[in-house]
Amino acid sequence: MLSKARIKFIKSLQLKKYRKQEQCFTVEGEKSVLEVLNSSLHVRELYATAGFIGRQKAALATFKGTVVEVQDKDLASAGEYASNDGALAVVTIPENELPKISEQEFVLMLDDIRDPGNLGTIIRTADWYGIKTIIASEETADVYNAKVIQASMGSFTRTRVYYTNLQQFLSTNRLPVYGTFLNGADAHAFNFGNGGIVVIGNEANGISNDVERFVTQKITIPRFGHAESLNAAIATAVILDNIRRR
Repeated sequence: MLSKARIKFIKSLQLKKYRKQEQCFTVEGEKSVLEVLNSSLHVRELYATAGFIGRQKAALATFKGTVVEVQDKDLASAGEYASNDGALAVVTIPENELPKISEQEFVLMLDDIRDPGNLGTIIRTADWYGIKTIIASEETADVYNAKVIQASMGSFTRTRVYYTNLQQFLSTNRLPVYGTFLNGADAHAFNFGNGGIVVIGNEANGISNDVERFVTQKITIPRFGHAESLNAAIATAVILDNIRRR
């Protein structure tokens, strides 16, 4: 059974300031918890139903953290999703140390993506296309927000998001920078080469002027109808699909 104090602590992690203060976040649901247990991320505590513990003996065999058996109602009380009937994990937030980027890889750069659902879907899409690194502006939604974790469907364990000042980062970058704009080279025919940075702009305003000046090649997804714009996650999928075709 979860104590009131523990429920209060877990619920506090729904807020970014407490996640930052405690340096941990929560993962809910059987599938996502299994993903994090099988990843390199450090799970501090696991709260799980008897059913989950019974079904997932193999996954728990090597787990060294604390496992607390709880009722379904406890998970519903502590977590953000009332439908969670499997498990909830408290996970350590990893260090935000930017990795070295190879000239032979593609990474995503997110310029002020505010919607948590969009960010989660972008992470899931990046994982599908084998993108391991996402560099995000400091204004981009928090990757450890429960809505982002949920939308990523476990892909947050394989595709890491790092936050930094994009202007400072790009000022020392030597890789090609591809930006999505309404006027640019046709993404369906463009040769992206072997690596580079693909910038996806804000849902409403696109790529900011401060980031645009570092873009070495503007890319356009051809429009055949009359919609004003594409959703940021959809645009990401189209661009990555065209990169991988080559």
